[in-house]
Amino acid sequence: MGNKLIFVVKEINHNIDIKDYLKEVENLSGRFVRKAVRDGRIFVNAEKVIKKHKLTQNDLIEIYMQQDEQQNIEPEDMNIEIVYEDSDIIVINKKTGLVVHPTKSHPTGTLSNGILYHFKKNGEKSIVRLVNRLDRDTSGLIIVAKNQFSHMRLAADMGKDSFKKIYIAVVHGKIEKKQGIINLPIYKEEESESIKRIVDDRGQESITKYKVLEELSKSSVVKLELETGRTHQIRVHMSYLGHPLYGDFLYGNGEEEKEYIERQALHAYKLEFPHPRTGKILKLQCSLPKDIEILIEKLK
Repeated sequence: MGNKLIFVVKEINHNIDIKDYLKEVENLSGRFVRKAVRDGRIFVNAEKVIKKHKLTQNDLIEIYMQQDEQQNIEPEDMNIEIVYEDSDIIVINKKTGLVVHPTKSHPTGTLSNGILYHFKKNGEKSIVRLVNRLDRDTSGLIIVAKNQFSHMRLAADMGKDSFKKIYIAVVHGKIEKKQGIINLPIYKEEESESIKRIVDDRGQESITKYKVLEELSKSSVVKLELETGRTHQIRVHMSYLGHPLYGDFLYGNGEEEKEYIERQALHAYKLEFPHPRTGKILKLQCSLPKDIEILIEKLK
């Protein structure tokens, strides 16, 4: 059931209270547990309990999700492509040119506006909890959690090996080493008003795996997997190595490449991650968008 979590207490230390059990055994965050207790949403054997309640074997724990959340986002009817959906998550194939979340400069017309409309149309009380984000002009898969538990579990899994974020990019030049690992720190200069990042020893560790899928006349189609998730990571790394993405206005020659493609040739085409409730590995994939397919044909 999407509106609650259910746990049956197995072998335990009989002196353990529910707060510690949920944190240590079920791996729920302390913040999540404290709020659920404070709101009176935790029940043991159908009775509401406090955080110091002692558990015994075979106790049935039920944690109800918060249902009265509000979000300052205007629902908007929008054509969004749903790749996967259940009671805990929804995965969208975001089209290029679409901002993910409202900002001062983009208060409406964002992916979040469209997702919230979808929730309300289907009678769901969920708010939009983005698990991963994509730049406006990057297309591909985005995960949205429908409840606090799913967001907490997915956020915790993001840095683990079981969570894979895989992209396709079209870059300038032929890469000498056909596959490898790029380990270069990425830094944003504090004084700079630009959103641009650079490779700099002062930056955060940033790791990208890559593999050349196809060599074109003077360019390459590359599969890239993020080991870390820094802003603009793939674009910064490939540009620094002398292989900027086609159409990249910030790190390449996008202004001069409009005849080929009008945005960076980057698509988040594959995600693999444990489902937040079942732990089963979900493998989700979407095809290349038309503009990148056309670009590849032009460059052959």
